[in-house]
Amino acid sequence: MNRKLIFTLSLFGLAMAIASVFVIPSKIEPAFWLVIFITCAYFIAKNASGKYFLHGFVLSLANCVWITCAHVLFYATYIANHPDEAAMSAKMPLPEHPRMMMLVMGPIIGIISGVVQGLFAFIASKIVKK
Repeated sequence: MNRKLIFTLSLFGLAMAIASVFVIPSKIEPAFWLVIFITCAYFIAKNASGKYFLHGFVLSLANCVWITCAHVLFYATYIANHPDEAAMSAKMPLPEHPRMMMLVMGPIIGIISGVVQGLFAFIASKIVKK
């Protein structure tokens, strides 16, 4: 596995983690993630020597660490800029401990997005020429 590639591509996740706290509203965030997923899939297909799905999956796990940490550390700012998420967290288990809920949900979302990123990388490996 190309760890340098995964770390380098995970910097997109770090940028999105910070941007989603301070700049990007949740309504348009999926569009940014789609562009990031496609871009990362291309670079995985171009630079990985195999195990494309695994590269994409591990990349999303790294991204989930960046995002979860940013959302937990900057919780007050994140919630102030994302009222829909604030309302949703009030209905989730542990409503009195929303940061704890983020710590639980972050890896779950990371695994789900890892499957998607892994599939994108696998498909890109069939399309992109090395």
